Amino acid sequence: MTIVIPESHQDLLLQPVNGVLTTMMADGQPQMSMVWVDYDGRYLLINTTLQRQKGKNMLADPKVNVLLIDPQNGARYLEVRGEVQEITQEGAIAHADKQTLAYTNGAKQHFYGDIYPEEQQAKETRVLVKIAPEKITTDAIFS
Repeated sequence: MTIVIPESHQDLLLQPVNGVLTTMMADGQPQMSMVWVDYDGRYLLINTTLQRQKGKNMLADPKVNVLLIDPQNGARYLEVRGEVQEITQEGAIAHADKQTLAYTNGAKQHFYGDIYPEEQQAKETRVLVKIAPEKITTDAIFS
């Protein structure tokens, strides 16, 4: 069952706020990565590659945690525990470009070419990860 993100904290997913994604290594140790986060109203969206550790970890164990802290108020946060529902190449590069525009405030337009060298694209498999929220924790500040 997918849980809806409270309206009071959806802004943390709809504006460019860096998140921390926690996945599990094969030996049971947590692995954390700073990520750009998006939200489609049902799923958290993370863009990565199958070659990165977080991509490998999510393929092996779909249980993840995402933490976002309000950059304007460090006491306000959203923690989402969830499960990866889909990992797809479809639309991944277009989504990476969309996130690049958002997270650079329009200064850069393309993930490959502006953030990473264009030749990097041929060396990796870019994917869009859909995470279904299963448990939500907030700071309980609803202002």
